[in-house]
Amino acid sequence: MSTLINPYAAPKAAVEDVSAHPEADAIRREHISHEASIRSIGTLYYLGAFFMIAGTLTAFFVESSSRTRLSAAAVVMLALFALLATGFFVLGRGLRALQPWSRIPTTILAVLGLAGFPLGTLINSYILWLIHSRKGRLILSPDYAAIVEATPDVKYRTTLLVWIILALVVVVLVAGFIALLSSR
Repeated sequence: MSTLINPYAAPKAAVEDVSAHPEADAIRREHISHEASIRSIGTLYYLGAFFMIAGTLTAFFVESSSRTRLSAAAVVMLALFALLATGFFVLGRGLRALQPWSRIPTTILAVLGLAGFPLGTLINSYILWLIHSRKGRLILSPDYAAIVEATPDVKYRTTLLVWIILALVVVVLVAGFIALLSSR
């Protein structure tokens, strides 16, 4: 008796996750949470750049509408804030891409941010720990860039609770910024 084969049936063999680079896959899975935390610092620097640009543009339009001509000090301050915002954006991009060069400017900004007691001290000490821990040093190295390239299928999954909290924080920040603008 011959057995009929259904070409449309699902395969019966158990297929495990097969990686072309099992060692790289294991290293990436071990460090993925730390990697996501470092990338989130980049997102914080993006937000800082956004709020600096928004504040700079607001100050520029308020100053230019109140006077016929901006003072030299105002122009210098606005240019300084625009330059600082650009630096924050570039640094955020470097951290999101896990670029090794981003460790030094992140360290400098985090050390300066330690002065913002108590919240700035907590956040910036956490940033320093993330960047300078054993996992952080590996993640911000060229070797890890090769691991990331070899394992594009390994992704960090953010929980729904984290997305909800993030959305609430963004709503509160935007509402505070709008309230600040409308009170003037």
